[in-house]
Amino acid sequence: MPGCTLLIPGDLDTPTGGYRYDRALVRGLRQAGWRVDVLSLPGHYPWPTEAAEREATRAVAALPDGECVLADGLAFGALPALAAEHALRLRWVAIVHHPLALETGLWPEHQAVLRDSEARALSHARRIVVTSPTTARTLTAPGRQGWGVTPGRVEVIEPGVAPAAVATGSLAQGGVPRLLCVGSLSVRKGQAELIDALAGLTDLPWELVCAGSTTRDPEAAQAVRSALERHRLTGRVHLAGVVEDEALDALYAGADLFVLPSWYEGYGMVYTEALARGLPVVCTSGGASPETVPEPARLMVPPGDVRALREALHRWLTSPRLRAKLAAGALQARDRLPRWEQAVERMARLLLEVGVRP
Repeated sequence: MPGCTLLIPGDLDTPTGGYRYDRALVRGLRQAGWRVDVLSLPGHYPWPTEAAEREATRAVAALPDGECVLADGLAFGALPALAAEHALRLRWVAIVHHPLALETGLWPEHQAVLRDSEARALSHARRIVVTSPTTARTLTAPGRQGWGVTPGRVEVIEPGVAPAAVATGSLAQGGVPRLLCVGSLSVRKGQAELIDALAGLTDLPWELVCAGSTTRDPEAAQAVRSALERHRLTGRVHLAGVVEDEALDALYAGADLFVLPSWYEGYGMVYTEALARGLPVVCTSGGASPETVPEPARLMVPPGDVRALREALHRWLTSPRLRAKLAAGALQARDRLPRWEQAVERMARLLLEVGVRP
């Protein structure tokens, strides 16, 4: 039985896209007969304390020689010295969901630290898994634009989607248009810009549900709450917090439009989860979003452009013809989405190429 260890920061059940990707791979590999051990590192990554680094050092040192370690980039990119120390003893395979230095809202000096740290760590990985061609191009760009990664070491393994029923929405029953946003409240996800955009559309009927953690980035969450109060939208926008899978399925099923104006996405799993239900998408051109969401299914605006976002939402809310066109595009995209079985199969092949212990 082939085997490997997944190295992650924190709890594998954390409700974010990166952890969902990791969970799906673990589940799929185990179903295929693999041994997959999960090694969870305590601490707040990518800024671990000295105590967290000491614990990571102890935990990794206990791994057996020759072990293939599938390391989530949120931790791996922050531990370059540890990656170097075990580069010959372990078979590192890094997963980069999106480069750490491209997180929105970082000070330039923090960006520089994370960029250097991740580049040094990745230099010790035998292979690097990314979730989109955009991230692959970012890491392998020439000179100082890139992360010093050679293209031959990078493998694009896109996330899959699970089969889902087409959303019924509210408009079909003559109800108020329901907008759905899924993502932890954070600067990068753009919920504050979404609230500002909707503040100029109060003369139109709509309601919005934002599903996602309100505690991972307390300052960003408070900024969203303040914007809701300032614009008097607390009665039309519901901050649902973390939503379990069954309840999240119900939110998707009852939505008419999915909107997430992220500043940057390394892939954007929630976009494909919306498309899997035939939901059209309003997104930005940040990161991999243009590759993830096909043009016939989307309205796309520049990141951070509140006016353009407001105009796109206005067009969708006021044009039945546009709504029908985008809905048809989403249904077409739904039939072409990748499946998790494909992602797991590609990951298994890559791990076998790297070499795994029985």
